Amino acid sequence: MGCKKVNNKVVAVYVRVSTFDQVKGLRSQEKALRDYCRNNGYEKVTWYKNKLSGATTKRPAFKRLQRDIFNVKVGTVVCWKLDRLSRSTRDGINLLCDWLAKGIRIIAVTQQLDFSGAVGQMVASVLFAIAQMERENLRENTKRGLAAAKARGVRLGKRPKLFAKDIVPMLENDMSITAIAEQLGKSRMAIYNALKRDGVKLSEVRA
Repeated sequence: MGCKKVNNKVVAVYVRVSTFDQVKGLRSQEKALRDYCRNNGYEKVTWYKNKLSGATTKRPAFKRLQRDIFNVKVGTVVCWKLDRLSRSTRDGINLLCDWLAKGIRIIAVTQQLDFSGAVGQMVASVLFAIAQMERENLRENTKRGLAAAKARGVRLGKRPKLFAKDIVPMLENDMSITAIAEQLGKSRMAIYNALKRDGVKLSEVRA
């Protein structure tokens, strides 16, 4: 992929890692993205890092990136893979189309994808649709695997019922931990534990 300087606008490097691979995943993404920026002469770079699920666009660093794009501070967005921006097909397509319509260039380093303009919108829509199909297939395969394990008498662990993605939107609306616990019918400790388990810090959400 060729690279061009983007006037006075910064190159935004967006990083998002899953709950289960935050340390190793963050380091591997950062290395690949730093190498890419260095090799392509990007010097005016701003980093945006999140540790929340891509299933929601209500992520602190992501919101900051959206705000900087709206304020015309960003000319290019560099990410590790497209699904780092969003795992939702609808949100992902809307997001990319909106950014591309604003003249933002979007680069997915490990997928060797470089989007800009109307053609970029069309290609991005197809790729997100394919990614959604792959996730659906993975979910179905997981269900079949769990059913087979259960049939063999394997005891499956109980999954948590409370996640940071359920709590963060309320924190962003300035609700207190006590109010959130009452609304969700959980204890304050359960709220803190869910945030800690998903690697979310109150200071980051309310920054």
